[in-house]
Amino acid sequence: MRIIEIPELALVTLIGASGSGKSTFARQHFKPTEILSSDFFRGLVSDDENDQTCSADAFDTLYYVLSKRLARGNLTVVDATNVRPDDRKRLVEHARRYHCISVALVINTPERVCLDRNSQRPDRDFGPHVVRRQIGELKRGLRGLEREGFRYVHIVEPGEEIEIRRAPLWNNRKHETGPFDIIGDIHGCAAELRALLQRLGWQPYTLESPEAPWGAESWIHPEGRKAIFLGDLVDRGPHIADSLRIVHNMYASGHALCVPGNHDMKLMRWLKGKNVQIRHGLDQTIAELESWPAEDRAKVAAFLDSLVSHYVLDKGRLVVAHAGLREEMHGRGSGAVREFCLFGETTGETDEFGLPVRYNWAAEYRGKATVVYGHTPVPEPEWLNNTINIDTGAVYGGKLTALRYPERELVSQPSAAQYAVPARPIGPPAPEQRSSQQHLDDVLDLEDVTGKRVIETALHRTVTIREENSIAALEVMSRFATEPRWIIYLPPTMSPAETSTLPDYLEYPTQAFDYFRRNAVQRVVCEEKHMGSRAVVVVCRDAPSARERFGAPDGRQGVCYTRTGRPFFPEPAEEAAFIARIQAAVSTAGFWDEFNSTWFCLDCELMPWSAKARELLQRQYAPVGAAGVASLEVVVEALRRSPAAAHFAEPYERRLRRVRQYRDAYRRYCWPVNSLGDYRLAPFHLLASEGAVHTDKTHRWHMETLHRLAAADPEFFVATPFLEVDLTDDAAVAEATKWWESLTARGGEGMVVKPLDYIAKGPKGVIQPAIKCRGREYLRIIYGPEYTAEDQLPRLRARALNGKRSLAIREFALGLEALHRFAAREPLRRVHECTFGVLALESEPVDPRL
Repeated sequence: MRIIEIPELALVTLIGASGSGKSTFARQHFKPTEILSSDFFRGLVSDDENDQTCSADAFDTLYYVLSKRLARGNLTVVDATNVRPDDRKRLVEHARRYHCISVALVINTPERVCLDRNSQRPDRDFGPHVVRRQIGELKRGLRGLEREGFRYVHIVEPGEEIEIRRAPLWNNRKHETGPFDIIGDIHGCAAELRALLQRLGWQPYTLESPEAPWGAESWIHPEGRKAIFLGDLVDRGPHIADSLRIVHNMYASGHALCVPGNHDMKLMRWLKGKNVQIRHGLDQTIAELESWPAEDRAKVAAFLDSLVSHYVLDKGRLVVAHAGLREEMHGRGSGAVREFCLFGETTGETDEFGLPVRYNWAAEYRGKATVVYGHTPVPEPEWLNNTINIDTGAVYGGKLTALRYPERELVSQPSAAQYAVPARPIGPPAPEQRSSQQHLDDVLDLEDVTGKRVIETALHRTVTIREENSIAALEVMSRFATEPRWIIYLPPTMSPAETSTLPDYLEYPTQAFDYFRRNAVQRVVCEEKHMGSRAVVVVCRDAPSARERFGAPDGRQGVCYTRTGRPFFPEPAEEAAFIARIQAAVSTAGFWDEFNSTWFCLDCELMPWSAKARELLQRQYAPVGAAGVASLEVVVEALRRSPAAAHFAEPYERRLRRVRQYRDAYRRYCWPVNSLGDYRLAPFHLLASEGAVHTDKTHRWHMETLHRLAAADPEFFVATPFLEVDLTDDAAVAEATKWWESLTARGGEGMVVKPLDYIAKGPKGVIQPAIKCRGREYLRIIYGPEYTAEDQLPRLRARALNGKRSLAIREFALGLEALHRFAAREPLRRVHECTFGVLALESEPVDPRL
């Protein structure tokens, strides 16, 4: 059995004459979806696989599909004769364009065998001269396949037993999930490297049998962390050989990975005798290494030559490269990829210092993977679109910086001295330039949120946003929303319980409890539902915290916005006073230190309802109530005065009572708001803080934690009453039901029933995060004064909840995904993809009364 290894990402070109068995070979060794057959595409465009007149159209279609597969990183096999260099040239060009490895598989079948096979197929009635010509062209081109651009050439002889094995690319380390300590450009600063490793918790140890020229020094982390060096180990610094030794020994012992830098590759070429220019610090490296024996220098060259251009790690979530890497190059192998990894991208121009002008590829980066790189020294590392440059100019007197992953913490060791003078000053940019660049990853682009979109979430796989809904969301977000950098979460809609079968009730706790029982939830939390407006509050400790975490340019220290992202307080002074009161309560409760956070995101109800719904009251509820009461009072009074019509008064009296009940219902939730002291805030979710989304806590934890804010400021915060209920305990369920009846009898809106766990799953996956159960009189506001009439309630019981519940789950998944992305310091566009999605889903046709 002969084993042929094929890179996992490759363009495999089958080469062989008609009848050589290429298609049979392809079917035996590759998946059907991986094979693009010229015969199949002829049939696709003409209904006849042997119609040679349609070859141009067939190959146009084949190359189109080939482009899509290679762009997605899928191994692809092209099954055609491919015996002419011109045919293969186009395939090699496609592989290069998509940075894939070209593999040639030659099926070297003798002419007689090909002719015999064709003679047994009625669709191959062309003469023997065709096969003879194809085999002649194949043999003439065999020796030049590698020159044509094929990285690997495999010739399959007749009768050979072949096994195809997929070989991972050298840069594929997706199975390594860390944790990692990623260290920027060292440039011979070995003393700073040792000090940084110590600060990171690494410990030195002595190799048992050191091999020259590497010496015995190595480092290990007691917690099993692995170091990743971003290249440029050599040149300019004072201890180049020591830097090489430390990195090599950690690399060889499995405690580190290393990618090459451009300085390392230049040294490697010099060590191999290539003609290179001795400048940019190479002379210092040569001075340290030229006294070494030729054998030892050869080992250094071999080590540097073995380094892989970049690594893809942690299931594709992390990419490390010396100068960074565009998304379409991640995990690919080509000369262009290696060149980009070493030098980055330039505009072709030079600056006033004679250095190439770098193209800011990171400003356009939209990839999911975090890219960590160096190469170009910066005064301070800054995140930009989920990329970060951690070369902080150690050799120029700056510092040697490491990024701890996945913690995303930066640790630096200041340089002991300035060992070299940079050709271009590294000082911070001018204030106006810095202010325009420091939050480039906060810039939102229309293309990031418009059109049909499929958003991946950890909770609900994918959520599809229709184009027409995204247009509506764009209108709201662009015209009415608060400053977008603050919108890190939008809450989901909430589904009601199924319809009650009890007389005079549309909703009752029994159905809410039954829903959770059916979904294998044993314990729930019942929270009083306040009649207010849903509000999301983001509060920071102070102005510097707001600038650092939210890029707030206007001195704001927090915001309060509605569930559609609109500001609650249009006047900045009023909002500032509101946030200041929350800051004071958070400080009194000790949250800043307890959670080690400078910001919090709270999900709340803001009361009174009339504060935000004033226009709704004036234009809808109050006119209905006033007109209904006034007209029906006249009618009832007139009927009572007439002896002949008095017996007709009862139906109108019932209607009058219902309208008065309707008026009283909405009046309960209204009171004048003349100052900040007239507001009440009832927080019920402590959603997120620095580095954490608190969905791993129970709802009891959320309620008890937030009650501490009410204790700190009881005149402003409302401690929401709640019960924890065991659904297997009939007495506890009965008590919760009576509690609901008491709440609604006093005019309360009702309650919200939630699983004890913030995220609960049933037999079919994630279940509703909350079910609302509203009282009879509150529902009169929603469905109108007459909803309890004998002819109305049966009709309303036929309401459908499936659409509402599907919407609630999707919005719940998007909202939490946005918070997780923000807590992980992903770019604003990634956060807004989710919050924008929630807003877009609000345009779906769902009964707003549910």
